[in-house]
Amino acid sequence: SVFGLGYVGLTFGVCLASREFKAIGVDVESGKVEAVNRGEAPFYEPGLSELLRDALERGLFRATTDARGAVLASDVTFICVGTPSLPDGSADLKYVESAARAVGRALREKEGWHLVAIRSTVPPGTCGGHVKKTLEEESGKRAGEGFGLCANPEFTKEGSAVNDTFNPDRIVIGELDERSGSFLESLYREFHGGKPPPIVRTSLVNAELIKYASNAFLAMKVSFINEIANIAQRVPGADVEVIARGIGFDKRIGPLFLRAGLGFGGSCFPKDLRALIGFSESLEHEPKILKAVLEVNERQPYKAIELAKALVGSLEGKKVAVLGLAFKPDTDDIREAVSLKVVRALLSEGARVVVYDPKAMPNARRVLGGSVEYATSAEECLKGADCAIVVTEWDEFKRLKPEDFIRFMRTPAVVDGRRVYDHMEFIGKVRFAAIGLGPLGGS
Repeated sequence: SVFGLGYVGLTFGVCLASREFKAIGVDVESGKVEAVNRGEAPFYEPGLSELLRDALERGLFRATTDARGAVLASDVTFICVGTPSLPDGSADLKYVESAARAVGRALREKEGWHLVAIRSTVPPGTCGGHVKKTLEEESGKRAGEGFGLCANPEFTKEGSAVNDTFNPDRIVIGELDERSGSFLESLYREFHGGKPPPIVRTSLVNAELIKYASNAFLAMKVSFINEIANIAQRVPGADVEVIARGIGFDKRIGPLFLRAGLGFGGSCFPKDLRALIGFSESLEHEPKILKAVLEVNERQPYKAIELAKALVGSLEGKKVAVLGLAFKPDTDDIREAVSLKVVRALLSEGARVVVYDPKAMPNARRVLGGSVEYATSAEECLKGADCAIVVTEWDEFKRLKPEDFIRFMRTPAVVDGRRVYDHMEFIGKVRFAAIGLGPLGGS
C-alpha cells in the first residue's frame, strides 16, 4: 500500500505495479482517487499515464480512500505524503502524522508482522521518534516486534520520475532493525530483477539526513553557478556556459546542476533547504552556507527584470511575453516556480504580461487569475510583444529562431533566462541578453 497519490506516491505505486507487484494507492481526496481509477493522473509526468492505465487494466493497481483496508491487504506500507513548509520554514508533519495514525489503527487489527516505510522527506529523528511513537500508540504493538519501520527517502525528479524510479543512482534504507531493512532490501532486489543499484543500509536518522544533504548539495551547485553567472555578466566577453563546461570536466565537480539560470523552484529544493535550516537552528547551529544558497536563489529571478530593462528601458506599459510557467520542463508543477516571481515583478513595473506554457496553464490560472493574459501558443504569446523572457526551458521554446521573434514581436528583444539559445545566432538580429553572458568585445 502507498499512502499519498501525489508526484512521489502515485509514480512509485504505478511503477511497482508495472513490475508485477500488487499495489494499492491511498489518498484522502475522493476526487483524486476516482480520477486515478479512471486512468487519469492528477498531474503531468511523462510516461505515467500509460503505465497507470496498463496497471489498472491488469488489475495490479487500484486507488482507494480506505486506509484500513489497504493496510490489511498489503505486506508493506509506504508513506509518501507531502511535508510542506510552515511559516517559519520548518517541515509541516501533519500529513505524515495523519497517515501514521491511520496505518497504526489498521495494524491494531492485523495479524502478523507488517513493514512501514517512510518515503516522505522528514527532519532527522522523525521516523525513530514521532512516527514510531504514533504507530505504537495507535496499533498497541511494539516497533521491531509487531511491525517493522524504515526510512526510505526517494530521489526522483519531476519530469523524469518514472525513469528515476526504474533506474535510481542508489537506494537508501534506514532501518529500525535488521529484519525491517532486510525485508525492504529483498523487495527492491525483486523490483530490479536481482540487479539493484547500490543499496545503502543505515540508521533511520542517517537516511533522513542523506535526503536533506543530497538536495541541499544540489541546490548549492545551482546557486554557485548562478553566482558565477552574475559575476560573468559584468565581465566583457565572459560566458558562464563556457565556464561551467570547463569546471564540469573536473571529476571532483561534475557537469550536472551547473546550468546557470533564474534559480531553482519546485516542491523540493526550497522547502527542504528551509527545513534543514530550521532544523539546524533548533540545534543552535547557524548553517551559513545553506542560508547563502537560499539567499542567492531568492534574488536570482529578478535578474530577468534587470536584463529586460537593459534591453527596452522602462517596462511601464510594455507588453512582455513570458515563455514558461512550470518550475522545470516536463511537468505542470508551479509550486515555488520562478515564473511567479518574474510575473509579479513585471506587473509591479507596470508591464502588460502575457504568458504561455505547454502544460502548466491550468495551474497558473488558479494562482495568477486575471492579472495576466493567457496565450495558447508561443507564437500567440509573442505577438506584438516588446520583450520576451524565456523562464522554462521547454523544447518548444528551444526551437524558436531569431526570425520567429522578429516576425511576431513589435520589438524583438529576448531575455534568455535559461541559456537555451546560441547567443551568436541571436546577437545582431534581435536585442538579446542572457544570464551569465558578459558584454561583447572582451578578451
